[in-house]
Parts: sequence; structure tokens; C-alpha cells
Amino acid sequence: MELLDQIREKARNLQKRIVLAEGTELRTLRATEILIREKLAKIILLGDPLIIKEIASREGITISGAEIIDPKTSPQREHYAQLMVEIRKSKGLTTQEALESLNNPLVFGPLMIKAGDADGEIAGAINSTGDVLRPALQYVKTLPGVSVVSGVFFMLFKDKTIGENGILVFSDCAVMPDPDERQLAEIAVTTAKTARSIANIEPRVAMLSFSTKGSAQHPLVSKVENATKIAQEMAPDLMIDGELQLDAALSEEVGRLKCPGSKVAGKANVLVFPGLEAANIGYKLVQRLAGAEAIGPILQGMAAPINDLSRGCSVSDIVNMVAITAIQAG
Repeated sequence: MELLDQIREKARNLQKRIVLAEGTELRTLRATEILIREKLAKIILLGDPLIIKEIASREGITISGAEIIDPKTSPQREHYAQLMVEIRKSKGLTTQEALESLNNPLVFGPLMIKAGDADGEIAGAINSTGDVLRPALQYVKTLPGVSVVSGVFFMLFKDKTIGENGILVFSDCAVMPDPDERQLAEIAVTTAKTARSIANIEPRVAMLSFSTKGSAQHPLVSKVENATKIAQEMAPDLMIDGELQLDAALSEEVGRLKCPGSKVAGKANVLVFPGLEAANIGYKLVQRLAGAEAIGPILQGMAAPINDLSRGCSVSDIVNMVAITAIQAG
């Protein structure tokens, strides 16, 4: 079974409650029809019910089975406002300010999750990453022991000899421009856990650099060396090695030559890049030149799953991301 089929089957079994904050957006409504038909999740659309139903009717989209909640009239507003005031009391947030903020679906969605009324959220088809993540970080926050949110791509190759049966996991391709040593270590550990939960991969994590095991000396190399040590201490049960050049990470011949005895070198299926610049360029090079399918970015490190779509996303992208969010919630 292919990875996307596996993801959908897992989601179907979990039946998680996923909030689609952009309930009046056309692609979101088309995705909702598919999600309901395939029973991939319990869908909650945020927005004015009259507008949502009018758009669906006009476009011939069936959304019966989805729950529709208007953030401006929900009976939960007072409860959510009190939660917000408690969480943000050090910032001086007032009840009136909280109630006004709840008119915004991007704020209302994370409060639903915080209150236990939903399991995950998807947004970003018509909103910026910053607008999606800001309220998520303010109210849902990060996992215990994790200080950084990062973004993973699953790169799917036709050549099944690459990575793990044609799957490589790239991180962080979406959030942190220049992670420090501790943040890079956290990204490595959370990415390994994402690989396990989403794709049933036993992760072999390569911490990438332009140096392999001291072949070059530079502060950028030292950062990856130290991040590797921190990650190994954080998760001694995981196979994490570095610093490794890309060829040492992926080529068995080069891995044996440069890192004899390594459990990761030449066999890596999770690639942790030293910074966002390299990671973003790397996944797009592989996508465009090698023809790999890129699934993501999947955000990780949040206390509950909230994922950010590309504004150029397709209907199928939204469907896949809802299924992935459901698995993260499970």
C-alpha cells in the first residue's frame, strides 16, 4: 500500500475532529465533500453558515455531515474568552479583547482545540503562515520539552531504492531560518517521531552538513556536531548520526568509506538540514529535478496538530493534510 493510501486508512480509523478555519474558501469546501464521502475525519467548518451553504449550493458541493460553527455567534464564546484571558493574563488581555479576537476563525480554531472541542486544525489556503501560527502558538503552545515548531516534507520517489521504500523525510523546510544547536536537536527528534507516526518508518536520522565527521572545520560544522550530541542525549533510543554530507548519508558505498560502523550513514531515511535556507532549496530541487512528490509542510512540535497550507494548495493537498493532521492527533 502506498504512503498516501496508508495515511488515509489510518485517518479513517481514527475519526478525529478537524477544524477547517477557512470555511467559506472554495477549495476547502470541495475538500470537505471528499473528506465526508471517504469518512477521513469529522469536519468542522468555521464561518457564517448562510454564506458557506450558499457557496456549496451554488457550486454543487455536498457538505451535509460537516458541522458548521460561526465564531461570531457560537455559545462557546464566553468560555473560550475566559480561557484566553487565563492563558494571556501576563499580557493583560481583557475579556472584551478576547471576545473581539474570537471573531477571527484563526483564533477560534485553536481555542476549540484548547477547550477539547476539536483535535486539530487546518488553515492557510487564503491566510499567511504567520497569521495561522500566531494564535496557535499563543494558545495551544508547543509540546513539553520542545521549544520550536518545525516543518517536515515527505518526499515520495518512484525509485523504491531511495530512502525507506522510496520515502525520504526532510526537515526543517518551513519555519526556523537559523536554528541554534538545541533547536536543531529538537527538530531532529521531533522529525524522527513524525516519520514513525505518519509513515511507520523506523527513523535513521542524518544531521546534514558540508562536512563528514570532522572533514572540515567551521562554526557551522560545530553547530551540527553539537546538535547531534544533544539529540542523541535527548533520545538515546533513536538512530541519529552526524555531521554527515549528503552522499555519506544516502550512498552505502560512501557511507562505509567515510563512516564505517555507522547505523545511519548510507542508510538514512530522515534528513535534517542545518537551516531553513538549505532545506527549502533542497526539497524543491528534489521535487523539480528528481520528480519526487512533496507532501507537506507538516508542522510538528505543537501540543496539538495545527497545519498550515500553501496558498497555492490543491483540493487533494487539503484532503491529504486533514488526514495527516488526524494521525498527528491520534
